[in-house]
Amino acid sequence: MTINDIQDEIIEEFTEMDDWMDRYQLLIDLGEEQAALPATDKTDDNLIDGCQSRLWLVCDERDGLLYYRAESDALIVKGIVALLIRILNGQSPADILASDLYFIDRIGLSDHLSPTRSNGLLSMVKQMRLYALAFQSKLER
Repeated sequence: MTINDIQDEIIEEFTEMDDWMDRYQLLIDLGEEQAALPATDKTDDNLIDGCQSRLWLVCDERDGLLYYRAESDALIVKGIVALLIRILNGQSPADILASDLYFIDRIGLSDHLSPTRSNGLLSMVKQMRLYALAFQSKLER
């Protein structure tokens, strides 16, 4: 599936719910489904700067595709990063770098996050793109 196909699925899932409390619960549920990171991955190098809560993000490359893993100590943050992982996992660095993550506005997420959570979301996306850029450079050598 393409990045846009996955975003469209997420938009459909979220727009089926009128109440933002239900959408928050969906985010929490998605976060709870994420596998925990091993302690060896919970290092300062993997900690995302700019997040109000603690969020560790790890990226691996297999066969030219990127796979992200993450863990946070905050339920909403875990859900947000779970959405990003769902969209970007198994994609090429070039596709990740070229992607427009329009689902954020379409599901109303940007309107329903506190300023600090919005900054954290931007930091997550930035770090995921930085990983993509680094792996793309490595793959082009």
